[in-house]
Amino acid sequence: MNQNIQTLIDRIDALPPAHMFGRVVGVQGLLVEVAGIDNRLSVGSRCAILARGDRRVLCETVGFRDGKALMLPFGPLEGVGLGSKVEVSGAQPTIMPTMAWLGRVVNALGEPIDGKGILPHGDDPRRIRCQPPPAHTRQRVAGKLDLGIRSVNAFATICKGQRMGIFAGSGVGKSTLMSMAARYTSADVSVIGLIGERRREVQEFIIDDLGEEGLARSVVVVATSDEAPLMRRQAAYMTLAIAEYFRDEGKQVLCLMDSVTRFAMAQREIGLAAGEPPTTKGYPPTVFSELPKLLERAGPGEEGRGNITGLFTVLVDGDDHNEPIADAARGILDGHIVLDRSIAERGRFPAVNILRSISRTMPGCNSEDENALVSTARRHLAAYENMAEMIRLGAYRRGTNPEVDEAMNFYAPLEEFLKQGKGESTTFEETYARLAQILGMGG
Repeated sequence: MNQNIQTLIDRIDALPPAHMFGRVVGVQGLLVEVAGIDNRLSVGSRCAILARGDRRVLCETVGFRDGKALMLPFGPLEGVGLGSKVEVSGAQPTIMPTMAWLGRVVNALGEPIDGKGILPHGDDPRRIRCQPPPAHTRQRVAGKLDLGIRSVNAFATICKGQRMGIFAGSGVGKSTLMSMAARYTSADVSVIGLIGERRREVQEFIIDDLGEEGLARSVVVVATSDEAPLMRRQAAYMTLAIAEYFRDEGKQVLCLMDSVTRFAMAQREIGLAAGEPPTTKGYPPTVFSELPKLLERAGPGEEGRGNITGLFTVLVDGDDHNEPIADAARGILDGHIVLDRSIAERGRFPAVNILRSISRTMPGCNSEDENALVSTARRHLAAYENMAEMIRLGAYRRGTNPEVDEAMNFYAPLEEFLKQGKGESTTFEETYARLAQILGMGG
């Protein structure tokens, strides 16, 4: 009871002491200029514009210019005009998740959008934008996390608390791979952020790909492509905030986000609207400072708490894996899974390019026998790919190179091993047993 009283007191103390109003003095595109309250605001402060028809438009302060506050809206600006009142909100944006959020779909503001009624609230308000745990207090990455996907389990093993990128062009199977991970993972909870997703595909992902079984132990955060850039950016922050709640409850959390690229695009729109100079490919500097702040929130928790294992998809522009966002994300994450369009075009799904994918924590999590299996399979695949063009043209003669001859014998069964249906799950034990059988290396 005393704890409940103290929580109530803390909430009352967080309320603003008085209502303060400014006024709209300019609108340019999505940028709203507000005068009269600039000394009461800071970057990130929330305000509500009182539009015509008693409509409230939530906004966030993104900068200041000539004594005026610059704000971007979370929704459409219809009904906002010169002189519209702007009410200052002194409270920090927070959420109050509980275990009852499992199985629910929410928007970037933490509001339910699944038609299942109101969301229950917990007792502990949590800020949406948090700092990651201090580096010296975090646990070490240890122990493997089973995703049920053979190609990933064997060749890009993910450990608990690791942050992994899925790099691919459009239409190569990122969403399908992500849904398989959410459905078959051995993690306690999945938190899934759909950032800038097509409206048509949201229900398809939840019903067809994730399914009832996957949704029952997941929370899905959705911001569609037609929503304001602030909503798309906040959906990413909301995804990590919910994941942090379950981590602090001692759970092993799998955090999936599709995609980091759309988060960066939303931040680009915000930065350019606020007057930032464009740099590489039009991305302003804040994009590259916000990426690590977002991605570092995933990872191992402090001692006695759970971990957030992150899978972040990166949409590579024009299949260029060296474009700025892909390059920046690869430098922050603990490894990358590359989906190859040429592999997808020949009908092998998931289209994981084994030779270009790497998990930096994998060797330390595997046994010596498991590492030997993986190294042997990689060697055969690499030897075949080096001569693949000549083999397909019929220009290679058996007996020319014993290593290539051996690789040709193993190539077809290894390709069949890497192929996996969306409704099929394979554990670590089954994965290594099947790989050992193919390579003739014992159990």
